[in-house]
Amino acid sequence: MGRNTRKRRTPLATKAVAATAALALGGGGLVWANFYASAHEENGGHNRTKARGAQVATIDCPDIGQQLSDVPERARGEVDGELASLDQQITDAYQRLVTTRQAQDGDPRFVQNSILGPLEDRRKVLIDRIKLEISRAGGRADDGLDRLAGCKGRPADQQPGGGQNGGDQNGGGQNGGDQGDGGQDQDGGGQDEGDGQNPGDNGNGAAGPFAEDFVDIDDVRPNSRDLPNGLAADGDTGSTGSFTTQCGVNENDLFNSDNIIVAPGVDNGAHHTHDYVGNQGNTAFASDEDLAGADTTCRNQGDKSTYYWPVLRLQDGTQEFDANDLGGGAEGNVGRILKADQAEIRFVGNKQGDVVAMPKFLRIITGDAKAFTNGLANANTSFSCTGFEDRQVTDKYVLCPEGSQVVRTSNFQSCWDGQNIDSANHRDHVAFVQQDGSCPNGFQAIPQLQVRLVYDVPAPTVENGQVRNPYAVDGFPEQLHKPITDHNDFINVMDEDLMNRVVECINSGEDCE
Repeated sequence: MGRNTRKRRTPLATKAVAATAALALGGGGLVWANFYASAHEENGGHNRTKARGAQVATIDCPDIGQQLSDVPERARGEVDGELASLDQQITDAYQRLVTTRQAQDGDPRFVQNSILGPLEDRRKVLIDRIKLEISRAGGRADDGLDRLAGCKGRPADQQPGGGQNGGDQNGGGQNGGDQGDGGQDQDGGGQDEGDGQNPGDNGNGAAGPFAEDFVDIDDVRPNSRDLPNGLAADGDTGSTGSFTTQCGVNENDLFNSDNIIVAPGVDNGAHHTHDYVGNQGNTAFASDEDLAGADTTCRNQGDKSTYYWPVLRLQDGTQEFDANDLGGGAEGNVGRILKADQAEIRFVGNKQGDVVAMPKFLRIITGDAKAFTNGLANANTSFSCTGFEDRQVTDKYVLCPEGSQVVRTSNFQSCWDGQNIDSANHRDHVAFVQQDGSCPNGFQAIPQLQVRLVYDVPAPTVENGQVRNPYAVDGFPEQLHKPITDHNDFINVMDEDLMNRVVECINSGEDCE
Protein backbone atom coordinates (compact mmCIF):
# COMPACT_ATOMS: atom_id res chain seq x y z
CA MET A 1 0.00 0.00 0.00
CA GLY A 2 1.40 3.38 -0.94
CA ARG A 3 0.79 6.79 0.55
CA ASN A 4 -0.24 9.99 -1.11
CA THR A 5 1.45 12.65 0.94
CA ARG A 6 4.50 14.89 0.87
CA LYS A 7 8.08 13.70 1.36
CA ARG A 8 9.10 14.31 4.92
CA ARG A 9 12.05 16.26 6.21
CA THR A 10 14.03 13.97 8.49
CA PRO A 11 16.72 15.67 10.61
CA LEU A 12 19.76 13.62 11.55
CA ALA A 13 18.73 13.58 15.21
CA THR A 14 15.34 12.21 14.25
CA LYS A 15 16.95 9.53 12.11
CA ALA A 16 19.04 8.44 15.09
CA VAL A 17 15.97 8.17 17.28
CA ALA A 18 14.14 6.24 14.58
CA ALA A 19 17.02 3.81 14.20
CA THR A 20 17.11 3.16 17.93
CA ALA A 21 13.36 2.72 18.05
CA ALA A 22 13.38 0.38 15.08
CA LEU A 23 15.85 -1.89 16.85
CA ALA A 24 13.66 -1.91 19.93
CA LEU A 25 10.23 -2.06 18.37
CA GLY A 26 10.50 -3.66 14.98
CA GLY A 27 11.41 -7.03 13.58
CA GLY A 28 10.81 -9.33 16.49
CA GLY A 29 11.39 -6.88 19.33
CA LEU A 30 13.94 -9.00 21.19
CA VAL A 31 14.67 -6.23 23.66
CA TRP A 32 11.17 -6.58 25.04
CA ALA A 33 10.78 -10.30 24.51
CA ASN A 34 8.46 -11.63 27.17
CA PHE A 35 8.66 -8.39 29.17
CA TYR A 36 4.95 -8.37 29.72
CA ALA A 37 2.72 -11.42 29.47
CA SER A 38 -0.81 -10.11 29.72
CA ALA A 39 -2.63 -12.99 31.38
CA HIS A 40 -1.96 -16.39 32.93
CA GLU A 41 0.96 -18.15 31.27
CA GLU A 42 1.91 -21.77 31.19
CA ASN A 43 4.92 -22.67 33.34
CA GLY A 44 4.52 -19.47 35.33
CA GLY A 45 0.96 -19.02 36.39
CA HIS A 46 -0.60 -16.15 38.28
CA ASN A 47 2.42 -15.04 40.32
CA ARG A 48 4.58 -14.63 37.26
CA THR A 49 1.92 -12.55 35.56
CA LYS A 50 1.51 -10.29 38.57
CA ALA A 51 5.24 -9.77 38.89
CA ARG A 52 5.58 -8.66 35.30
CA GLY A 53 2.50 -6.50 35.45
CA ALA A 54 4.14 -4.57 38.29
CA GLN A 55 7.20 -3.61 36.26
CA VAL A 56 7.45 -0.23 34.57
CA ALA A 57 5.92 -0.72 31.14
CA THR A 58 5.38 2.85 30.00
CA ILE A 59 5.81 6.53 30.79
CA ASP A 60 2.90 8.44 32.38
CA CYS A 61 3.18 12.24 32.14
CA PRO A 62 0.55 14.87 32.95
CA ASP A 63 -0.91 16.29 29.74
CA ILE A 64 0.10 19.95 29.77
CA GLY A 65 -2.04 20.79 26.76
CA GLN A 66 -5.24 19.78 28.54
CA GLN A 67 -4.46 22.30 31.29
CA LEU A 68 -4.17 25.30 28.98
CA SER A 69 -7.37 27.30 28.71
CA ASP A 70 -6.09 30.89 28.49
CA VAL A 71 -3.56 31.15 25.66
CA PRO A 72 -3.68 34.40 23.64
CA GLU A 73 -4.31 33.80 19.95
CA ARG A 74 -0.97 35.23 18.90
CA ALA A 75 0.87 32.78 21.19
CA ARG A 76 -1.00 29.68 19.98
CA GLY A 77 1.54 28.71 17.30
CA GLU A 78 4.52 28.89 19.62
CA VAL A 79 2.69 27.07 22.42
CA ASP A 80 1.51 24.30 20.08
CA GLY A 81 5.12 23.84 18.99
CA GLU A 82 6.32 23.50 22.57
CA LEU A 83 3.52 21.03 23.34
CA ALA A 84 4.62 18.94 20.37
CA SER A 85 8.17 19.02 21.77
CA LEU A 86 6.81 17.74 25.09
CA ASP A 87 5.22 14.84 23.23
CA GLN A 88 8.53 14.12 21.52
CA GLN A 89 10.31 14.10 24.89
CA ILE A 90 7.87 11.46 26.16
CA THR A 91 8.37 9.38 23.03
CA ASP A 92 12.15 9.57 23.43
CA ALA A 93 11.92 8.62 27.10
CA TYR A 94 9.65 5.69 26.28
CA GLN A 95 12.09 4.47 23.64
CA ARG A 96 14.89 4.66 26.20
CA LEU A 97 12.70 2.70 28.62
CA VAL A 98 12.22 -0.18 26.20
CA THR A 99 15.86 -0.32 25.11
CA THR A 100 17.41 -0.45 28.59
CA ARG A 101 15.72 -3.47 30.17
CA GLN A 102 19.02 -5.15 30.97
CA ALA A 103 20.28 -2.07 32.80
CA GLN A 104 16.98 -1.84 34.68
CA ASP A 105 17.38 -5.45 35.84
CA GLY A 106 20.76 -4.58 37.35
CA ASP A 107 19.73 -1.31 39.01
CA PRO A 108 16.29 -0.85 40.62
CA ARG A 109 16.77 2.96 40.54
CA PHE A 110 17.73 3.08 36.86
CA VAL A 111 14.30 4.17 35.60
CA GLN A 112 14.07 7.05 38.05
CA ASN A 113 17.68 8.21 37.82
CA SER A 114 18.32 7.74 34.11
CA ILE A 115 14.91 8.25 32.49
CA LEU A 116 12.27 9.91 34.66
CA GLY A 117 14.56 12.37 36.44
CA PRO A 118 16.18 13.76 33.27
CA LEU A 119 12.76 13.82 31.59
CA GLU A 120 11.39 16.01 34.38
CA ASP A 121 14.28 18.44 33.97
CA ARG A 122 13.69 18.70 30.23
CA ARG A 123 9.95 19.17 30.71
CA LYS A 124 10.55 22.02 33.15
CA VAL A 125 12.48 23.91 30.48
CA LEU A 126 9.64 23.63 27.96
CA ILE A 127 6.98 24.46 30.54
CA ASP A 128 8.91 27.63 31.40
CA ARG A 129 8.99 28.50 27.70
CA ILE A 130 5.22 28.00 27.43
CA LYS A 131 4.62 30.28 30.40
CA LEU A 132 6.96 32.92 28.92
CA GLU A 133 5.25 32.80 25.52
CA ILE A 134 1.83 33.19 27.11
CA SER A 135 3.04 36.13 29.21
CA ARG A 136 4.68 37.86 26.25
CA ALA A 137 1.38 37.70 24.38
CA GLY A 138 -0.47 39.37 27.25
CA GLY A 139 -1.88 36.25 28.89
CA ARG A 140 -1.34 34.77 32.30
CA ALA A 141 -0.02 31.24 32.64
CA ASP A 142 -1.03 29.05 35.53
CA ASP A 143 1.84 28.83 38.00
CA GLY A 144 0.65 25.31 38.78
CA LEU A 145 2.02 24.09 35.44
CA ASP A 146 5.40 23.67 37.14
CA ARG A 147 3.95 20.90 39.29
CA LEU A 148 3.13 18.90 36.15
CA ALA A 149 6.74 18.44 35.05
CA GLY A 150 7.27 15.12 36.82
CA CYS A 151 6.33 11.83 35.18
CA LYS A 152 5.82 8.32 36.55
CA GLY A 153 6.41 4.84 35.32
CA ARG A 154 3.43 2.54 35.27
CA PRO A 155 2.64 -1.11 34.53
CA ALA A 156 0.68 -2.06 31.46
CA ASP A 157 -2.21 -3.57 33.40
CA GLN A 158 -3.04 -0.44 35.39
CA GLN A 159 -6.45 1.12 34.77
CA PRO A 160 -6.61 4.20 32.50
CA GLY A 161 -5.37 7.27 34.31
CA GLY A 162 -4.45 5.32 37.46
CA GLY A 163 -1.48 7.08 39.02
CA GLN A 164 -1.84 10.26 36.97
CA ASN A 165 -3.31 12.23 39.83
CA GLY A 166 -3.76 9.46 42.34
CA GLY A 167 -1.67 8.25 45.20
CA ASP A 168 1.98 7.34 45.12
CA GLN A 169 2.52 3.98 43.51
CA ASN A 170 6.18 3.42 44.13
CA GLY A 171 5.42 0.05 45.63
CA GLY A 172 4.68 -1.29 42.17
CA GLY A 173 7.97 -0.15 40.79
CA GLN A 174 6.40 3.03 39.49
CA ASN A 175 9.51 5.11 39.94
CA GLY A 176 12.00 2.39 39.45
CA GLY A 177 12.28 1.80 43.17
CA ASP A 178 11.97 -1.32 45.26
CA GLN A 179 10.13 -3.99 43.28
CA GLY A 180 10.46 -6.72 45.85
CA ASP A 181 12.91 -8.74 43.78
CA GLY A 182 15.59 -6.19 43.05
CA GLY A 183 14.04 -5.44 39.68
CA GLN A 184 14.72 -8.96 38.46
CA ASP A 185 12.18 -11.02 36.57
CA GLN A 186 11.17 -13.98 38.75
CA ASP A 187 12.11 -16.37 36.01
CA GLY A 188 15.71 -15.22 36.19
CA GLY A 189 17.18 -12.76 33.76
CA GLY A 190 13.86 -11.49 32.51
CA GLN A 191 14.59 -11.52 28.81
CA ASP A 192 13.73 -15.08 27.79
CA GLU A 193 15.53 -14.66 24.50
CA GLY A 194 17.15 -18.04 24.30
CA ASP A 195 14.55 -19.90 22.27
CA GLY A 196 13.75 -17.03 19.92
CA GLN A 197 10.08 -17.19 20.88
CA ASN A 198 8.43 -13.95 21.89
CA PRO A 199 4.95 -14.81 23.15
CA GLY A 200 4.20 -11.24 24.27
CA ASP A 201 5.52 -9.60 21.12
CA ASN A 202 3.45 -9.01 18.01
CA GLY A 203 6.27 -7.24 16.19
CA ASN A 204 6.10 -3.97 18.11
CA GLY A 205 8.33 -4.80 21.04
CA ALA A 206 5.48 -6.13 23.20
CA ALA A 207 3.93 -2.66 23.31
CA GLY A 208 0.40 -4.05 23.10
CA PRO A 209 -2.33 -4.77 22.66
CA PHE A 210 -2.55 -7.59 25.18
CA ALA A 211 -5.05 -10.37 25.74
CA GLU A 212 -6.77 -8.33 28.43
CA ASP A 213 -7.53 -5.63 25.86
CA PHE A 214 -10.02 -7.89 24.05
CA VAL A 215 -13.52 -9.00 24.93
CA ASP A 216 -15.93 -11.37 23.21
CA ILE A 217 -18.93 -9.36 22.03
CA ASP A 218 -21.18 -11.96 23.67
CA ASP A 219 -19.74 -10.91 27.02
CA VAL A 220 -20.67 -7.24 26.55
CA ARG A 221 -24.02 -6.36 28.09
CA PRO A 222 -26.44 -4.47 25.84
CA ASN A 223 -26.66 -0.73 26.55
CA SER A 224 -23.93 -0.98 29.17
CA ARG A 225 -21.60 1.75 27.94
CA ASP A 226 -21.46 4.13 30.90
CA LEU A 227 -19.13 6.95 29.82
CA PRO A 228 -20.76 10.41 29.95
CA ASN A 229 -19.40 11.38 26.53
CA GLY A 230 -20.54 10.51 23.05
CA LEU A 231 -24.29 10.49 23.53
CA ALA A 232 -26.27 10.50 20.31
CA ALA A 233 -27.80 13.97 20.17
CA ASP A 234 -30.67 13.10 17.86
CA GLY A 235 -33.95 11.59 18.99
CA ASP A 236 -37.69 11.58 18.42
CA THR A 237 -38.12 15.25 19.34
CA GLY A 238 -36.37 18.50 18.48
CA SER A 239 -34.55 18.60 15.15
CA THR A 240 -34.98 15.07 13.81
CA GLY A 241 -33.52 15.25 10.30
CA SER A 242 -30.10 14.15 9.08
CA PHE A 243 -27.55 14.83 6.38
CA THR A 244 -25.23 12.09 5.07
CA THR A 245 -22.08 12.96 3.14
CA GLN A 246 -20.45 10.31 0.95
CA CYS A 247 -16.65 10.69 1.05
CA GLY A 248 -15.29 7.17 0.46
CA VAL A 249 -12.90 5.08 2.55
CA ASN A 250 -9.52 6.62 1.66
CA GLU A 251 -9.26 5.02 -1.78
CA ASN A 252 -6.53 7.59 -2.56
CA ASP A 253 -4.23 6.16 0.14
CA LEU A 254 -3.80 9.52 1.84
CA PHE A 255 -1.86 8.77 5.03
CA ASN A 256 0.48 10.74 7.25
CA SER A 257 1.36 11.04 10.93
CA ASP A 258 0.67 14.77 11.20
CA ASN A 259 -1.99 16.39 13.34
CA ILE A 260 -3.12 19.65 11.81
CA ILE A 261 -5.37 20.48 14.78
CA VAL A 262 -3.12 19.76 17.76
CA ALA A 263 0.32 20.22 16.21
CA PRO A 264 0.07 22.57 13.22
CA GLY A 265 3.41 23.11 11.52
CA VAL A 266 4.99 20.07 13.22
CA ASP A 267 6.15 17.06 11.21
CA ASN A 268 4.95 13.75 12.77
CA GLY A 269 2.97 15.64 15.40
CA ALA A 270 0.63 12.69 15.94
CA HIS A 271 3.31 9.97 16.29
CA HIS A 272 0.83 7.64 14.57
CA THR A 273 -0.67 7.31 11.11
CA HIS A 274 -4.07 8.68 10.12
CA ASP A 275 -6.61 7.73 7.47
CA TYR A 276 -8.06 10.76 5.65
CA VAL A 277 -11.30 11.13 3.73
CA GLY A 278 -12.78 14.29 2.34
CA ASN A 279 -10.17 17.04 2.09
CA GLN A 280 -7.02 15.98 0.25
CA GLY A 281 -4.78 18.83 1.40
CA ASN A 282 -4.18 17.49 4.88
CA THR A 283 -0.71 18.10 6.21
CA ALA A 284 0.47 19.78 9.36
CA PHE A 285 1.51 22.75 7.22
CA ALA A 286 -1.85 23.40 5.51
CA SER A 287 -3.51 26.75 6.24
CA ASP A 288 -7.26 27.25 6.24
CA GLU A 289 -6.86 28.75 2.78
CA ASP A 290 -4.99 25.63 1.63
CA LEU A 291 -7.83 23.44 2.90
CA ALA A 292 -10.44 25.62 1.20
CA GLY A 293 -8.60 25.29 -2.11
CA ALA A 294 -7.89 21.55 -1.92
CA ASP A 295 -9.65 18.68 -3.68
CA THR A 296 -12.15 16.52 -1.84
CA THR A 297 -13.21 12.89 -2.09
CA CYS A 298 -16.74 13.81 -1.03
CA ARG A 299 -19.41 13.27 -3.65
CA ASN A 300 -20.80 16.72 -2.92
CA GLN A 301 -17.91 18.96 -3.93
CA GLY A 302 -19.15 21.64 -1.56
CA ASP A 303 -17.90 19.47 1.32
CA LYS A 304 -14.15 19.94 1.60
CA SER A 305 -14.20 19.04 5.28
CA THR A 306 -11.39 16.89 6.61
CA TYR A 307 -12.40 13.71 8.40
CA TYR A 308 -9.53 11.70 9.86
CA TRP A 309 -8.85 8.98 12.41
CA PRO A 310 -5.96 6.71 13.45
CA VAL A 311 -5.58 3.73 11.15
CA LEU A 312 -6.55 0.28 12.32
CA ARG A 313 -3.81 -2.32 11.87
CA LEU A 314 -3.60 -6.07 11.96
CA GLN A 315 -0.35 -7.02 13.69
CA ASP A 316 0.36 -9.95 11.40
CA GLY A 317 3.98 -9.21 10.47
CA THR A 318 3.15 -7.28 7.29
CA GLN A 319 5.75 -4.67 6.38
CA GLU A 320 3.68 -1.61 5.47
CA PHE A 321 4.95 1.44 3.57
CA ASP A 322 5.73 3.11 6.91
CA ALA A 323 7.39 0.09 8.55
CA ASN A 324 10.61 2.05 9.14
CA ASP A 325 9.12 5.52 9.49
CA LEU A 326 8.37 7.72 12.45
CA GLY A 327 4.67 7.49 13.12
CA GLY A 328 4.77 3.93 11.81
CA GLY A 329 6.97 0.98 12.67
CA ALA A 330 9.74 3.09 14.19
CA GLU A 331 7.25 4.08 16.90
CA GLY A 332 5.61 0.71 17.42
CA ASN A 333 2.72 1.10 14.94
CA VAL A 334 3.23 -2.08 12.95
CA GLY A 335 1.35 -4.48 10.73
CA ARG A 336 -1.13 -4.31 7.88
CA ILE A 337 -3.26 -1.19 7.63
CA LEU A 338 -6.92 -2.14 7.37
CA LYS A 339 -9.14 0.18 5.38
CA ALA A 340 -12.74 0.47 6.41
CA ASP A 341 -15.22 -1.35 4.18
CA GLN A 342 -17.67 1.41 5.03
CA ALA A 343 -17.20 4.95 6.32
CA GLU A 344 -20.61 6.37 7.16
CA ILE A 345 -20.45 10.10 7.89
CA ARG A 346 -23.70 11.64 9.07
CA PHE A 347 -24.85 14.87 10.70
CA VAL A 348 -27.92 14.76 12.96
CA GLY A 349 -29.96 17.15 15.08
CA ASN A 350 -30.68 17.86 18.72
CA LYS A 351 -33.38 16.42 21.00
CA GLN A 352 -34.31 19.80 22.44
CA GLY A 353 -34.65 21.98 19.35
CA ASP A 354 -33.15 23.39 16.20
CA VAL A 355 -29.45 23.46 15.36
CA VAL A 356 -27.44 26.40 14.01
CA ALA A 357 -24.78 26.32 11.32
CA MET A 358 -21.24 25.33 12.20
CA PRO A 359 -18.70 28.07 11.48
CA LYS A 360 -16.29 27.33 8.65
CA PHE A 361 -12.99 25.81 9.85
CA LEU A 362 -14.48 24.70 13.17
CA ARG A 363 -12.19 22.04 14.64
CA ILE A 364 -13.43 19.18 16.82
CA ILE A 365 -11.51 16.28 18.35
CA THR A 366 -13.54 13.53 19.95
CA GLY A 367 -11.93 10.88 22.12
CA ASP A 368 -8.44 11.17 23.56
CA ALA A 369 -5.28 9.71 22.02
CA LYS A 370 -3.68 9.76 25.50
CA ALA A 371 -6.60 8.36 27.51
CA PHE A 372 -4.53 5.47 28.91
CA THR A 373 -2.43 7.96 30.88
CA ASN A 374 -4.86 10.92 30.95
CA GLY A 375 -7.84 8.99 32.28
CA LEU A 376 -11.39 8.76 31.00
CA ALA A 377 -12.48 12.42 31.05
CA ASN A 378 -12.32 12.75 27.25
CA ALA A 379 -12.51 9.09 26.21
CA ASN A 380 -15.34 8.54 23.80
CA THR A 381 -15.24 6.27 20.74
CA SER A 382 -16.72 2.75 20.87
CA PHE A 383 -16.09 -0.70 19.42
CA SER A 384 -18.84 -3.13 18.49
CA CYS A 385 -19.75 -5.80 15.92
CA THR A 386 -22.29 -5.73 13.12
CA GLY A 387 -25.46 -7.38 14.36
CA PHE A 388 -24.56 -6.47 17.97
CA GLU A 389 -24.45 -2.67 17.87
CA ASP A 390 -26.54 -2.30 20.99
CA ARG A 391 -23.35 -3.52 22.70
CA GLN A 392 -20.74 -0.77 22.72
CA VAL A 393 -17.44 -0.89 24.59
CA THR A 394 -14.82 1.85 24.88
CA ASP A 395 -11.98 0.20 26.83
CA LYS A 396 -11.80 -3.10 24.91
CA TYR A 397 -11.35 -4.32 21.37
CA VAL A 398 -14.14 -6.69 20.43
CA LEU A 399 -13.96 -10.27 19.20
CA CYS A 400 -16.75 -10.72 16.66
CA PRO A 401 -18.33 -14.03 15.61
CA GLU A 402 -17.84 -15.37 12.10
CA GLY A 403 -19.73 -13.27 9.56
CA SER A 404 -19.75 -10.19 11.79
CA GLN A 405 -17.52 -7.15 11.24
CA VAL A 406 -15.80 -4.78 13.67
CA VAL A 407 -17.46 -1.37 14.05
CA ARG A 408 -15.85 1.84 15.36
CA THR A 409 -18.34 4.56 16.30
CA SER A 410 -17.73 8.21 17.15
CA ASN A 411 -20.45 10.67 18.20
CA PHE A 412 -18.90 14.12 18.28
CA GLN A 413 -19.49 17.07 20.57
CA SER A 414 -22.51 18.98 19.26
CA CYS A 415 -22.63 22.13 21.39
CA TRP A 416 -20.60 25.20 20.35
CA ASP A 417 -19.67 28.29 22.34
CA GLY A 418 -20.90 30.52 19.52
CA GLN A 419 -17.57 32.32 19.09
CA ASN A 420 -14.47 30.21 18.56
CA ILE A 421 -13.45 27.71 15.90
CA ASP A 422 -10.80 26.25 18.25
CA SER A 423 -9.48 26.67 21.79
CA ALA A 424 -6.11 26.41 23.47
CA ASN A 425 -6.71 22.84 24.63
CA HIS A 426 -8.87 22.04 21.56
CA ARG A 427 -11.75 21.14 23.90
CA ASP A 428 -13.27 24.19 25.56
CA HIS A 429 -14.99 25.71 22.50
CA VAL A 430 -17.27 22.67 22.08
CA ALA A 431 -19.15 20.42 24.49
CA PHE A 432 -21.22 17.26 24.57
CA VAL A 433 -24.96 17.44 25.05
CA GLN A 434 -26.21 16.81 28.55
CA GLN A 435 -28.29 13.78 29.51
CA ASP A 436 -31.53 15.46 28.45
CA GLY A 437 -30.03 16.47 25.10
CA SER A 438 -29.64 20.14 25.94
CA CYS A 439 -26.44 22.13 25.64
CA PRO A 440 -24.62 23.62 28.65
CA ASN A 441 -25.33 27.25 29.46
CA GLY A 442 -23.76 29.59 26.92
CA PHE A 443 -23.52 26.91 24.23
CA GLN A 444 -25.79 26.36 21.24
CA ALA A 445 -26.64 23.18 19.37
CA ILE A 446 -24.90 22.47 16.07
CA PRO A 447 -25.27 19.42 13.80
CA GLN A 448 -23.76 16.40 15.51
CA LEU A 449 -21.19 14.53 13.44
CA GLN A 450 -21.50 10.77 13.74
CA VAL A 451 -18.84 8.55 12.13
CA ARG A 452 -19.37 4.79 11.79
CA LEU A 453 -16.46 2.74 10.42
CA VAL A 454 -16.93 -0.93 9.52
CA TYR A 455 -13.96 -3.28 9.07
CA ASP A 456 -13.46 -6.84 7.94
CA VAL A 457 -10.97 -7.95 10.61
CA PRO A 458 -9.66 -11.51 10.96
CA ALA A 459 -10.45 -12.55 14.51
CA PRO A 460 -7.36 -12.63 16.77
CA THR A 461 -6.56 -15.80 18.67
CA VAL A 462 -6.42 -15.56 22.46
CA GLU A 463 -4.91 -18.60 24.18
CA ASN A 464 -3.09 -19.05 27.49
CA GLY A 465 -3.14 -15.34 28.15
CA GLN A 466 -1.53 -14.50 24.81
CA VAL A 467 -3.11 -12.79 21.81
CA ARG A 468 -1.90 -13.68 18.32
CA ASN A 469 -2.39 -11.46 15.26
CA PRO A 470 -4.33 -8.81 17.19
CA TYR A 471 -5.74 -5.66 15.65
CA ALA A 472 -5.24 -2.25 17.22
CA VAL A 473 -5.55 1.45 16.55
CA ASP A 474 -2.38 3.42 15.93
CA GLY A 475 -1.35 5.61 18.84
CA PHE A 476 1.39 7.40 20.70
CA PRO A 477 3.95 4.67 21.52
CA GLU A 478 3.70 5.09 25.30
CA GLN A 479 -0.09 4.51 25.18
CA LEU A 480 0.49 0.78 24.47
CA HIS A 481 -2.21 0.61 21.74
CA LYS A 482 -4.97 0.64 24.34
CA PRO A 483 -8.47 0.75 22.80
CA ILE A 484 -9.42 3.56 25.19
CA THR A 485 -7.12 5.85 23.15
CA ASP A 486 -9.19 5.68 19.95
CA HIS A 487 -10.25 9.10 18.67
CA ASN A 488 -11.60 10.95 15.64
CA ASP A 489 -10.95 14.41 14.18
CA PHE A 490 -12.91 16.87 12.05
CA ILE A 491 -12.43 20.28 10.45
CA ASN A 492 -15.53 21.81 8.86
CA VAL A 493 -14.74 23.03 5.36
CA MET A 494 -18.25 22.99 3.90
CA ASP A 495 -19.19 25.98 1.79
CA GLU A 496 -21.90 28.24 3.18
CA ASP A 497 -24.63 26.98 0.85
CA LEU A 498 -24.03 23.35 1.77
CA MET A 499 -23.88 24.05 5.51
CA ASN A 500 -27.16 25.94 5.28
CA ARG A 501 -28.68 22.95 3.48
CA VAL A 502 -27.43 20.62 6.22
CA VAL A 503 -29.09 22.79 8.86
CA GLU A 504 -32.33 23.09 6.87
CA CYS A 505 -32.58 19.32 6.37
CA ILE A 506 -31.96 18.60 10.04
CA ASN A 507 -34.33 21.25 11.37
CA SER A 508 -37.13 20.30 8.95
CA GLY A 509 -36.93 16.60 9.81
CA GLU A 510 -35.67 15.52 6.38
CA ASP A 511 -33.05 12.87 5.65
CA CYS A 512 -30.78 14.30 2.96
CA GLU A 513 -27.59 13.47 1.12
